Amino acid sequence: MNEDLTRYVRDVMKSLQSERGWQDQELPEIELVITKDPAHGDFATNLAFRLAKLAKAKPSDVAKDLVLRMQSGEYAQSHQGLIEHIEIAGAGFINFYLTKKTMGTALQDVLRDDAHYGMSQFGKGKKVLVEYVSANPTGPLTIAHGRQAAIGDSLVRILRATGHEVQAEYYLNDAGRQMRLLGESLWVRYQNLFGKNIAMPEEGYQGHYLIAMAEQTKARHGDALLKKNGDEAVRECTRIACDVMMAEIRRDLDQMRVHFDSYFSEGQLYANKEVDKTLDVLKEKKFLYEQDGALWFRSTEFGDDKDRVVRKSSGEMTYLAPDIAYHRYKFSRGFNWLVNLLGPDHHGYVPRLKAACQALGFNPDQLDVRIVQLCTLYRQGEPVRMSTRAGEFVSLAELTQEVGADAARFFFIMRRTESHLDFDLDLAKEKSQENPVYYLQYAHARIASLLAYAGREVLKDVRFDLLASDQEAQLIKRILEYPKILISASELLEPYRLADYLRELAVCFHKFYSAHRIVGDDAELTKARLLLSDAARIVLRNGLELLGISQPESM
Repeated sequence: MNEDLTRYVRDVMKSLQSERGWQDQELPEIELVITKDPAHGDFATNLAFRLAKLAKAKPSDVAKDLVLRMQSGEYAQSHQGLIEHIEIAGAGFINFYLTKKTMGTALQDVLRDDAHYGMSQFGKGKKVLVEYVSANPTGPLTIAHGRQAAIGDSLVRILRATGHEVQAEYYLNDAGRQMRLLGESLWVRYQNLFGKNIAMPEEGYQGHYLIAMAEQTKARHGDALLKKNGDEAVRECTRIACDVMMAEIRRDLDQMRVHFDSYFSEGQLYANKEVDKTLDVLKEKKFLYEQDGALWFRSTEFGDDKDRVVRKSSGEMTYLAPDIAYHRYKFSRGFNWLVNLLGPDHHGYVPRLKAACQALGFNPDQLDVRIVQLCTLYRQGEPVRMSTRAGEFVSLAELTQEVGADAARFFFIMRRTESHLDFDLDLAKEKSQENPVYYLQYAHARIASLLAYAGREVLKDVRFDLLASDQEAQLIKRILEYPKILISASELLEPYRLADYLRELAVCFHKFYSAHRIVGDDAELTKARLLLSDAARIVLRNGLELLGISQPESM
């Protein structure tokens, strides 16, 4: 329906272009929005405002010209059965009132497409690599990682639904100083279990999880590690710690219904000499120079505020060196859109990553980095205090166990990615309509129960003209907005748009349900309202699935 109306408006606009001699001018995109107030029609466009400069006329005059053409014989005939009437509003908005038959036919499309409703080929040709979470395996996942996980996984699902070829990847930081520090910390805890009074390294990991890990290591290996020399023992402890933590991380992600297509090891970059090869490429391009014994990247040539060290004077690589190599490797795998979800401590990292991609000859616009802000947990109105350095924090596993995966995912998603999130633990556990995820699931379950109670199938030969109330019209329009919402969420990389939309849809359904008896004595009206209800159920189910949230049929 949206496509038919867009095509019709475009034909009228092109006829105006031909008559006015604008063939060499670029015409604006046609934007049709679903109106919220029935008094303003079903769809509206601001096309007259966008054409005003080209026409060198006031938007109201352009709108009059467009509407006169739409109402002329040729174009009036072409939209017969689609549009009931057209009005000009304000300074030049054009409102379209569609026929009841048009709206009803679109509902049939929802039922026909069912689980595929809303899917499109919008992203066809885009091969996307979405990297998210990518937490160092130095400790359990925190709620900050949980927010990245929920947003990233939902985004991958939405991108796939809109025709993108997508791969979800976890970048495993299993090389470098932090991993060695983890190995040293486990080595100390392991020796402590054998009565050796050895102090933890100054920046060692203090969490209780390391004590448990040391006990597991002792149970499995006995005193075998004590027979190794110090460096060998630390290397073995590093390997053990990495394996144990990654198994725990995968388990925690699985409980959140988050799954990756691949786990890429930083160590693999060094093993395959990818870091050295990448630095060689930058050297050849004259984008590296030595100063004070260190190797520097000329990132200021690409808009960064200062040049960056890639290799310290000690010979140790900085974090930037393998990250540049990793992004070069991403592009080499044929991806033409790289999406990274990073924590707020990486905000200053974005310009240097884009600079590196450009220096390597890639389009920096093909790298999209989104900063996922932190969240604060609240219990009984008070913030839950946490200290990650001391090893005192609420892990993602603990949060999921307390509120459930459905609530955790929805609460993590329901705000803009770049906005700080206040997570109300008490609200997330409430089984009331104040809890937004419960409200959505309740709407789905209510419709499922209604259809089961009706005891009949929703038929296609329905009198759509009977769906004439404001509540019914608003619900229909909300349902038909779903495909456009998915495209918007995928294009802007904002899953919260889908969460917001589903809440609005649930509100519309509950208003419709409260105002009208669905199953009544009028058989034709009952069929029409059951079809409308089922279409709402399909969209709620499909949308919740893309957010990774279950869709119960009874509550």
